[in-house]
Parts: sequence; structure tokens; C-alpha cells
Amino acid sequence: MNRRDLLRAVAAVPLAHAALPSAAFAQTYPARNITMIVPFPAGGQADLAARPVAMALERILGKAVIVDNRAGGGGGSVGNAAAARAEPDGYTLLMTLSSLAVLPEADRLFDRPVAYEVSQFMPIARVLADPTLLAVPASAPWKTAQDFVEDAKKRPGQITYGSSGPYGTLHVAMEMFANSAGIKLLHVPFRGAGPALTAILSGTVQAIAAAPGTLKPQVDDGKLRVLGNCGARRIASFPDVPTFQELGYKDVEMYIWAGLFAQSALPAPIASRLREAMAQVMASPDVLKAFDTSGSLVAYQDAPAFSQFVATDSARLIAAVKKIGKVE
Repeated sequence: MNRRDLLRAVAAVPLAHAALPSAAFAQTYPARNITMIVPFPAGGQADLAARPVAMALERILGKAVIVDNRAGGGGGSVGNAAAARAEPDGYTLLMTLSSLAVLPEADRLFDRPVAYEVSQFMPIARVLADPTLLAVPASAPWKTAQDFVEDAKKRPGQITYGSSGPYGTLHVAMEMFANSAGIKLLHVPFRGAGPALTAILSGTVQAIAAAPGTLKPQVDDGKLRVLGNCGARRIASFPDVPTFQELGYKDVEMYIWAGLFAQSALPAPIASRLREAMAQVMASPDVLKAFDTSGSLVAYQDAPAFSQFVATDSARLIAAVKKIGKVE
């Protein structure tokens, strides 16, 4: 071997060794417990999605999948950022909502440091995708969305609504509706949909936009009334509730989807293992039953379709945030 060939061979050794850990690691993955960050408190859509999925992943992967409710920062930014910073080794996953793309844009809107970028994440699988619904206490005087709008026009800024935090999915949905209806509401942010739901049930706020699965038990118990649907079509769990587009609010279309993400630098073999596992999870009778019981139908997408969906939906949400502008 001449000197040139020797140098080439030596130079190739580090590259060969660099490729080994990823492949070897993927063959043994998972070797320990996995953490699934949910950037909201218990009781909201992300938590509703995470728990049945975590239980099913445990059975498939053979290791515990621990749901870590890491709320804070408004709209889920603290948990999202923690997941973005985690080691890309498959042991820290993120179950989050459609506000994932909105929050960095909100930071830029207010000239705040951006907590994370969407480009730091790799979509693994979409789990749920429900329209947000406008709900009020069953004891409230508003029987229809039109009743609500007419009262709000008489009392601008006096009707309160709760959300999961500034520029979270629920906040954007309500402001989208208010903007289209030409009304002014008073926003009261909480640390997640669960606390916002508690607030409306206790009378602290007078309205909320939330996912069907979050609202259905309370509606069935006669505690809440749903006035409108932000989706393009009516849904099976609330077939009598009209869409806002039916009511003439053509610009109102908002979905609260939940999906599983990892870090963008996750090795491809581990990403493939997680995608395979999620395909099994989303076909599991236990998972299907859990979501059906909650009123949220499975809306599974594998990574390629989910990536395209995130890009399209995020562009629409970012445009809505810019139209809403600076609101608290």
C-alpha cells in the first residue's frame, strides 16, 4: 500500500466508526424507559392523546413510556422547548398540539427570544385532528352562536373566555371567531386546556374553545353547551352543532390536532422503529376504543403525510396569528 492509499484508509476509519453507534444503538432501541413530554397539564387534548398512546407503546416497545406533563410558558412553549433541546436518541418524545408552529411566530411578533423552532422537530405520527368547538355553561343565556354574538356586540370586552395560554390553539380559535364576527371578548389565559375547562365549570370564565374529547363528558353531564364548530364539516360526536361557516363566518376554520414528534437529528433507524410502533399503536383496539369513548376519532398519519399536513396547517395558522396581531 502506497502512502496515498494509506492516508485514505486512515481517514476513512473515523467515518466508519461514526456510523457504527447509530446503527448499533438502533438495534438495541429502546434499552431503557422513554419520556413522552406533554407540554400541558392533564385534562386537555394533548394529554388525552398521550396516555392511550403511551400505554400501547409500552406493550409494543417493551419499555415504560412515562408521560411527563411539563406545562408553562403559555400555549405549551416550555414543554416544546424542552423536547427540542433533548438528546436526539429516541428517549425523549413530544406529544403536542397545532400551536407548535404558532408559538415561535408569536415570540417574533412580540420581539421576544424564540424558545424553539419547528425545524428542530421530526414529525413521527399524527394521532388526532378535531375541530375546536365553542362551549358555554349550560346555565348561560346563549342558546345559539348568534345569541352569543349579539350579546357580545352589546357588551364589548365583557364576556370572558379561557384558553390554554397566549397564542395557543384555543386562544387563536377564539380570536379567529371574534375577528370574523366583529366582536371583542376578554381573554383569560391558563396553563392548559384542563385548567381552562375547570375555570368555565366553576364560573370563572364564560366561554371556551376546546376539542370535542375535552368537552363531551361535560356536555353529556349537562354542565356545558356547545354553540359552534370551527371545522369545515359537522362531526359525529356533536351532529347537531353547526359549523361557523354554515352560520356565515366563512373565515373561521380551526383544528386542534395532536401528534408525536422527536428531534430532527434523530437517527433514521430509530425514527423508523418509532414509526412502525406508532402504526401498530394507532391500529390497537384499546387505543381506538379510548379515543372513540372520549369523542375524538383517530386521525392517524404516518410521518410523510403528517409532515406535509403540519406544513400546510402551520402556514394557515401563522397567517391567522399575523392577522390577529398583538393581543393578550
